[in-house]
Amino acid sequence: MIQPLEIHDFLKYLAQHRIPVLDVRAPKEFTEGHIPGAQSLPLFTDDERRQVGTAYKQISKDQAVLLGLDLFGPKMSAMVREAEKLAPGKEVMLHCWRGGMRSSGVAWLLDLAGFKVNLLQDGYKAFRRLVHQTFEQPYPLLVLGGMSGSGKTEILLELQKLGEQAIDLEHLANHCGSAFGGIGKEPQPSIEQFENNLGAALLAINPLQALWLEDENITIGRINLPKPLYDQMQQAFLIKLEVPKAIRIQKLAQEYQTADKGKLQKAVERIKKRLGGLAYKEAMQAIETDDIEKMVELALAYYDKAYTYQLANKSADKIISISLNSIDAPENARKILEVVNEKKLILN
Repeated sequence: MIQPLEIHDFLKYLAQHRIPVLDVRAPKEFTEGHIPGAQSLPLFTDDERRQVGTAYKQISKDQAVLLGLDLFGPKMSAMVREAEKLAPGKEVMLHCWRGGMRSSGVAWLLDLAGFKVNLLQDGYKAFRRLVHQTFEQPYPLLVLGGMSGSGKTEILLELQKLGEQAIDLEHLANHCGSAFGGIGKEPQPSIEQFENNLGAALLAINPLQALWLEDENITIGRINLPKPLYDQMQQAFLIKLEVPKAIRIQKLAQEYQTADKGKLQKAVERIKKRLGGLAYKEAMQAIETDDIEKMVELALAYYDKAYTYQLANKSADKIISISLNSIDAPENARKILEVVNEKKLILN
């Protein structure tokens, strides 16, 4: 059985039944970006896709179809066996780029093999269109800010435990935003995949309940935040955490204590001009002598100044400062909620 579904019904059915999503696009297409959680079941290799595309453009559609069938035929039994491994329940969500011949061909094959196939109309292209639409939607945002080392990410997690909605942008980007932000992280996803993951997270929220995000620049490492969402963040209330510098230095020093020296040096190198010649030399020497607290202190001199400058562009009546004397995330999350509830900033 083949059941065509438009994108909203496709995602609703997926959320309800947790069925494997099979993406039949070529491996390179899948790597560049895919529906979160999808698994690759490519009809063509990257080279085969190129051959079919060339035949379509330079000869004719009919010739491209025949070539595609020649390539598809020998793979049929192997694709069915692989689909059975990926979806032992013999029901799948299936798509290609735009709901064309690739997904239609594989849907026919799996239907013949006894699968129930939920086929995405307009394919991955429909999902990408929906993702971009989510960035344009208005959200009841609360932005958690503060200077580096204030424990914002840990507080976001605690807010979630307390029933708040939060999306960790740095987790999705595999980067903490600063020159040191990629240390100890997995490689960053493609911008397309970041957008897909963020879009999926936004689709899952309750639009009537406050959504917490961490204050970020428009770039997190090499990832650009979607501008419509970023612009909303700039207009939202900013909950600014004020944590003593000594505590922040200690926290960051602990995090970087076991980091590779070479990576720390490369990070310092990236902000050399902003640190200034003397501070740069002192920071590099601190790394060599394992004085990580000193390195952090020197780096914060730049980052604290930069964050203060950034805040100067935000309307003062949108900034709510909260003084914290520790980085105890559970305690701080509760204090923050007390303040925002008192000021009636939370909608739920």
